[in-house]
Amino acid sequence: MQRANQTIDPLRVDGTGSIAEQVFRTLRSSIVTMRLTPATALSEQDIADRLKVSRQPVREAFIKLSEIGLLRVLPQRGTFVVKISAKAVTDARFVREAVECAIARRASEGIGKTQISDLRTILAEQRKAARDPEAFFVLDEAFHRGLANAAECAYAWKVIEEAKAQMDRVRFLSLPDATPVDHLITQHQAILDAIAGGRSAAADQAMKDHLREILKSLPRLSRAFPDMFEDEDTAAQDVPAQKPARRKAAR
Repeated sequence: MQRANQTIDPLRVDGTGSIAEQVFRTLRSSIVTMRLTPATALSEQDIADRLKVSRQPVREAFIKLSEIGLLRVLPQRGTFVVKISAKAVTDARFVREAVECAIARRASEGIGKTQISDLRTILAEQRKAARDPEAFFVLDEAFHRGLANAAECAYAWKVIEEAKAQMDRVRFLSLPDATPVDHLITQHQAILDAIAGGRSAAADQAMKDHLREILKSLPRLSRAFPDMFEDEDTAAQDVPAQKPARRKAAR
């Protein structure tokens, strides 16, 4: 069993949301970026001490993280980071494709020049961050969230965020080896060009192609990092006490 002596992102006290929400975002980010690896045991008191908060917001964050499938609470045993479920990833991808293709079609019906310019700026920043997986991952989120906001689909993005937690871990693991970042940026460019040109069908297809990329990398990643993935035949059983593999991420 691996204990949580791994790095956790510092708590971002930015005035956005309650302390519990900020703890949730901090822990979610640490899990998605593999600072807290699958099968890691977490303690409310330890996390509270490290983030310099009381146990109550940590408890609330743990509950929310378990609801979105990133933590599992085992009675009498403790709380663990859940291993990646390939089925949960493909289910989330299916939902995300349905919602984001609709966003792309709506955006192609006409979003402002300023919004198009803002999205192009994000693409330019992505090119600069192409060799930094964590920086690119943040900018990838910014592009998709910005597109949803530009299409006045902020609630749709909230739905996607809640559904894609497992998917996000695979997306991060895939950078840059399983899925070349330059390829993802080219796909983003194709999506934005179609939207800017008012080509709804092309925007829809470009988004489909982009979101189906994970289906190519998922089998390779599950073979490369077997300790990080759940055995779907025994998914209902307890978290195995194996030491998970660590990914070497660029810094």
